Amino acid sequence: MGIREENKLIYLGEQWFQSQKWTAFPFQKNTWSAYLNGKSGLVNAPTGSGKTYSLFIAAALEFIRQNPTDFDKEKNGLQLIWITPIRALAKEIHGSCSRATRGLGLNWNIEIRSGDTTATNRAKQWKNPPEMLITTPESLHVMMATKGYKKFFSNVKTIVVDEWHELLGSKRGVQTELVISCLNGLQKNLKVWGISATIGNMQEAIDVLLCSKEDNEIAVIKANINKDIEVKCLIPDEIERYPWSGHLGLKMLPQVLPIIHKSGSTLIFTNTRAQCDIWYQSILHADPDLAGIIAMHHGSVSKNLREWVEEALYDGRLKAVVCTSSLDLGVDFRPVETIVQIGSPKGVSRFIQRAGRSGHQPGAKSVIHFLPTHAIEMVECAALRSAIKSKELEDRVPYIRSFDVLIQYLMTLAVSEGFDQKVVYNQIIKTYCYSSISEDEWLQILNFLVHGSQSLQAYDEYQKVEIEDGLYIVKNRRIAQRHKMSIGTIVSDAMMDVRFLSGKRVGSVEEVFIAQLSPGDVFWFAGRCLELIRVKDMIAQVKASKKKSKRIPSYMGGRISLSSMMSKALREKLYEYVDGKTKDKEVLALKPLFDLQEERSLIPKKDEFLIEYFESDEGYHLLMYPFEGRYVHEGIAALIAERISRQMPISFSLGMNDYGFELLSDKKINLDVVIHKGLFDTKDLSIDIQSTINGVEMARRQFRDVARISGLIFQGFPGKRKKNRHLQSSSQLIFNVFKDYEPDSLLYQQTFDEVMTFQLEEARMRNVLDKIRSQHFIISRPEKATPFSFPIIVDRLREKMSSEKLTDRIAKMTLELEK
Repeated sequence: MGIREENKLIYLGEQWFQSQKWTAFPFQKNTWSAYLNGKSGLVNAPTGSGKTYSLFIAAALEFIRQNPTDFDKEKNGLQLIWITPIRALAKEIHGSCSRATRGLGLNWNIEIRSGDTTATNRAKQWKNPPEMLITTPESLHVMMATKGYKKFFSNVKTIVVDEWHELLGSKRGVQTELVISCLNGLQKNLKVWGISATIGNMQEAIDVLLCSKEDNEIAVIKANINKDIEVKCLIPDEIERYPWSGHLGLKMLPQVLPIIHKSGSTLIFTNTRAQCDIWYQSILHADPDLAGIIAMHHGSVSKNLREWVEEALYDGRLKAVVCTSSLDLGVDFRPVETIVQIGSPKGVSRFIQRAGRSGHQPGAKSVIHFLPTHAIEMVECAALRSAIKSKELEDRVPYIRSFDVLIQYLMTLAVSEGFDQKVVYNQIIKTYCYSSISEDEWLQILNFLVHGSQSLQAYDEYQKVEIEDGLYIVKNRRIAQRHKMSIGTIVSDAMMDVRFLSGKRVGSVEEVFIAQLSPGDVFWFAGRCLELIRVKDMIAQVKASKKKSKRIPSYMGGRISLSSMMSKALREKLYEYVDGKTKDKEVLALKPLFDLQEERSLIPKKDEFLIEYFESDEGYHLLMYPFEGRYVHEGIAALIAERISRQMPISFSLGMNDYGFELLSDKKINLDVVIHKGLFDTKDLSIDIQSTINGVEMARRQFRDVARISGLIFQGFPGKRKKNRHLQSSSQLIFNVFKDYEPDSLLYQQTFDEVMTFQLEEARMRNVLDKIRSQHFIISRPEKATPFSFPIIVDRLREKMSSEKLTDRIAKMTLELEK
C-alpha cells in the first residue's frame, strides 16, 4: 500500500476522533499504520488509554480500503473475531465499536457470543454471521464443534485477543492458541493482534500469541503514557500485636463509609465471592440509607443481576458496587472515581488493574484505598506502592504441553467435521504450547482418542473416536453431545443453581455448601436472605426470608498467594525497617507489633534466615520464614518434613501463610543435628516432592481438573449433574490406575508437571532454596508464640474448626500470650 493511501485512511480515522472531540494518540496511529501494512502484533498501553480503538479503527479502515465504493454494504460475512476473557468487557467493546462503526459509515453488524447468549440468537448468528463477533475462547471452541464451522469462519481476516496477559497464564490461553492455529489453516493471511497491559515477561507473551508469525510480520506498539496511581492505606486505630488473617477487615468498615459518600461512585474489590457477600451485607447493615444505590457483582450471581449492575454503574445510578475479579478488566465505568481494595491482592499487576477502574480515561488519576484484613498486610501496601513506582511486574507463566486441552480440542474437531491427523499435527506444532510435542506423543494422543489409554482400553466408554476415510470422527451422538456439554477449561467444584419457587434464577453456589444445609435453613446470597425449601434435580429451591443468618456460601480456591514481585517488595520493606530506613507510614504504624517480635525473637536482616522453635500444649512448633508466598511455602514445608522424617521417625502437621510455614510435631527435635544447609538442597527436588504425601495429594486434586478437561470424567447433563463426591471418586480411581499401571501416561505426567510449575512454582522454589542456603541461619527459641508465628498457627487451626470455635480459641490464645 502506498504512503499516500495509508495517510488518507489514517486521516479518516483522525477525523472520526475529532468528531468525538478526541485526539488520536501516537500509539493508536502507529497501530493503524502497522495493521494497514499487513502486520500482526501486540498493543501495550495502560488502562483507559483507548486500546480498543487502536485496533477496531484499523480493521474498519482496511475494510474501507478493500471496498472503496461499497464499504457500507451489509452481510459481508464474519470479518473480525474479538476474543475477551470476561463477559462484562464484551458489552463495553460492543458499545465502543458500534459507535465507531456508525461514525465511519460502515453497515457492520456487531454481536456478542458467550455462555449467556440465547439459543435463538446463536442460531441467527450461525445463519447470518455478523461482521464482528465478540466472544470467548470457550464459545469459539463450541462453534468449532458444529458442522459447517469452516464455512462460518471462511471470511475472517483478523483475530484480536483482548487482555491477552489475563489469558496467557491459563489453559484458556492454550484454547486461544488452538483457535488461532485452526483459523491459520483456513486463512493464509490471517492477522493476529493482542492487547495487553504491561507484564514482566512481555516478550514471551508476544512469542506465545504470535508463534506462527515471522519476525518481519510482527509489530509491537507501546504507548508512551504513564498512568498516575495514588495508593492510600487505611490504618486501624489500634494495632493488635497478635494479628491473624481476617482479624481486621470489617472492623475498619467505619473508615470505608466516608469514602463511599465522598466519591461519585466507588468500586469495592474483594478477593473472593464469599467476602463480596459479607461486605455487601455489612455495608447495608451499617448504613441502610445506601439501599438501592449500592449493589454487588460476582460470577455466581445471575446474568440479569450482573447486567443491571453494569448498566446502573455506567449510567452513574450507583454509589458503590462490591465486586470481585468479575469487574477487574478493562471495563470503562467512567463515573467511578475511587477504588477500595479489601485485603491484599497479592500481586502488583492485579492491584494496578483494579486501580485502573477509576480514572478510566486518558490523563485521569486512579485513586485506590488499601484496607488490610491482617495487620502485616500494611507492609504489603507499602510494598505495592514501591513496586508500582519502580514498574516491577509479575511474569505470566504460559502453559506448555497441556495434553488435556489438546485432547478436548481434537474431540471438538472430531464431533464436527472430523480431522486429518497430519494436517492438524502440522498446525498445532506451530503453537507455543505444543511446539515440543514429538510424533510418538502425538500417536499416543490419537490412540487415546480411539482406544482409550493403555490401562483403560477394555472399557468402551473411553473409545470415543473412529477412523473413517482417513478422518478421525465421532459418530456416536451421545458421545458428541456429552463432549459439547464439557467444552471449556474453567474448572470448579460442582455448582448448583439457586432458584425461587417461581423458577427465577438467583445464581449458583457450590454443591458442597448446599449439602451442609437442611430445608428451613437460612443463608445470605446475592444480596438476599434466602430460606432453603428443597433440593430437586441439582437445583436449590428457595424463598425470601426475613430471618437473620450469618451463613454465606464459601467457594473453593479462594486463597491466593503472594507473587514473586510482591514477595521481593515485601522483604525489602522489612529490611528497611530493620535497618532503620523506613519512611512508609503503614510500616511505622506496625511498631508495637514489630517491637514485640524483636523482644520475643527477631526480624531477619537481608542475609539472615529466621527459624523459631518453641513448645506449647499442642506440641513442638518449628517455624521458618522465607516470606515467599503460601504456595511456595506449602511445597517447602512438605519437602522439609519429608527430609527430616528420613533422619528420625517423626510426623508433622503443616501450616503456612504468605510469610512462613510451621511444622508441628509431638516429638522434640535436636535442631543442632536436624537443621543444616543440606536440608534445603535442590538436588532431587522434584523426586522428593513427589514422594511426599502432600505432593501426591496435590497431584490427585490437580488430576481431577485434568480428567474433566480431557473428558476422562463427565460432569453430567443440565439438570442431571453428577454429585461432587462421585466426580472425586471417579477421578481418584483413574489417578490410582495410572499411578499403579501406567505411570508414563501423558495426562498423569502432565498432572505432576502442573503441580510443580503452577502450584508449587518449582523454578521459584529452587531460587528460594538456593537463597536460603546462602543466608545465615538464626535459630530463635522464644518461650511463646511470636507475632510472626501466631497467624500461621491460626491458619492451621482454621482448617479444623468452625468460625465460632476458632474465634473463641484465638481469644484464649491471645490472653495467654499477653500474660
